[in-house]
Amino acid sequence: MSADTLPESALPSSVLSRSSAATPSMAEVRRATGIGSIAILLWATAALLTSMSSAMPPLQLVAVTFGLAFLTGSSVAVLRGRSVIGTLRQPLPVWLVGVGGLFGYHACLFLAFHLAPSAAVEVNLINYLWPLCIVLFSALLPGERLKAAHVAGALCGLAGTALIVSGRGGGLHLDAGTLGGNLPAYGAALAAALIWGAYSVLSRRFGSVPTEAVSGFCLVTALLGLTGHLLFEDATVWPQEALGWLVLLALGIGPDGLAFFVWDHGMKRGDIRALGVLSYAVPPASTLLLILFGQASGGWAVWAACALIAGGALMASWDMIRAK
Repeated sequence: MSADTLPESALPSSVLSRSSAATPSMAEVRRATGIGSIAILLWATAALLTSMSSAMPPLQLVAVTFGLAFLTGSSVAVLRGRSVIGTLRQPLPVWLVGVGGLFGYHACLFLAFHLAPSAAVEVNLINYLWPLCIVLFSALLPGERLKAAHVAGALCGLAGTALIVSGRGGGLHLDAGTLGGNLPAYGAALAAALIWGAYSVLSRRFGSVPTEAVSGFCLVTALLGLTGHLLFEDATVWPQEALGWLVLLALGIGPDGLAFFVWDHGMKRGDIRALGVLSYAVPPASTLLLILFGQASGGWAVWAACALIAGGALMASWDMIRAK
């Protein structure tokens, strides 16, 4: 039985969601949504930083970056006067959701790219279904209701994501032979999208769990990545230049570090649907960074996708914008 189906009487008071607490003000919701959106800005740099760290084996990269994420989160907790050890004392359902979300998502995504390296465009597109999953899954939360504007905005953002990820506006090319051979990879990418969408929404269910607990999830994810690296990867590769070390530090502190902490805060206390739709900004923003650094070319598809994504975000967030 999942944590989301457990009766409240079966859950410790420390993990009950904020639905049982006082209703937050609109100002508090907006502030938490703004903090959560910082993760979207950080994730926009992930493609560029990861491509610059591509010489490192994937599981080793998971171990190193999530190790840095643990150190970053723990350092911030200490500076804020929070107990690092105390926040790690959480019930089993919280650990299952946290570690399952962080490690499960990355494991499935890396597996998808490994199984179908020639279908990276399709794999990435399927992976970017996770913002849509967040918007739709949020309707299952107590006291939440999915509106037509949310669905329309999510679909508009999905159309923009499809345009930007497929590139050149040409759409996907899935002949019968290719589809059959790549079906396991597409299944893994879909699993990654579902896992991250479920993790983000279930974070709201455990709204009273302090965000500092994410440090523990990062530590376990790093240990799982290290174990996988030692068991399944033949070589250990380290940066040979100062720039490589700086990129690795930036990746571990930013998109694979602080992003998870601000995202957790936004999911628990912000507008979950607005954050889900705003997440569609990650593909075009990351693409624009790649263009800026000369690693990709632009075109009409880029700007059309940006318009679709911005319009979808505005549409799905309109009720929050109008609220007093």
